[in-house]
Amino acid sequence: MVASIFLKGLIVGFLVATPVGPIGLLCIQRTLSEGKMHGLVSGLGAATADAVYGLIAALGLTFISNFLVQEQLWLRLIGGLFLCYLGAKIFLSKSAGQVSSADVPSHIGNYGSTFFLALTSPITILVFVAVFAGLGVVSSGSYYFSVGLSVAGVFTGSALWWFMLCGVAGILHGKISYDKLTKFNKVSGIIITVFGLVILLLLALEYIHKMVS
Repeated sequence: MVASIFLKGLIVGFLVATPVGPIGLLCIQRTLSEGKMHGLVSGLGAATADAVYGLIAALGLTFISNFLVQEQLWLRLIGGLFLCYLGAKIFLSKSAGQVSSADVPSHIGNYGSTFFLALTSPITILVFVAVFAGLGVVSSGSYYFSVGLSVAGVFTGSALWWFMLCGVAGILHGKISYDKLTKFNKVSGIIITVFGLVILLLLALEYIHKMVS
């Protein structure tokens, strides 16, 4: 029973993390440009955010989940703007090979940026709500123990994906020429910025639709 709850949480955490979106691209870019540890720390920031949403869902804190979903417009707006900022920062960053150790972002900064970015996607919590309802975690003497196991599984599964992704990208770190890495950084910056602009565009369309309806 204990192993089953943890394993289900692990599978859920892994599947939620696997779509390679802007956070995945950001972790790959940091791994190639700054090193494997920078990519891994960034991934752990996203895994922590998944665990936070998983905890809220598992505990049935509907007032928090409802608030996050109701205020998703502002969260998505902040997330879109932050993506544009990160994309522009990557695009305008110094060319590979010209970056000194003082210019390399700290692990805390990398961790915090992906943690914050992942938290701006409150729709994720709806996935966890549905999943944890399906797990059958009910109020009993071992309720909080089951919740803890589930959330630990979510974090482990999500972290496992980021370790795998950054591990593969880490193999290429130091083996790509400066010119190609610089071009990759430029392309990554553009793609991440586009992700942010798409979010902002969708929000604008939703707002216009509400105004005319």
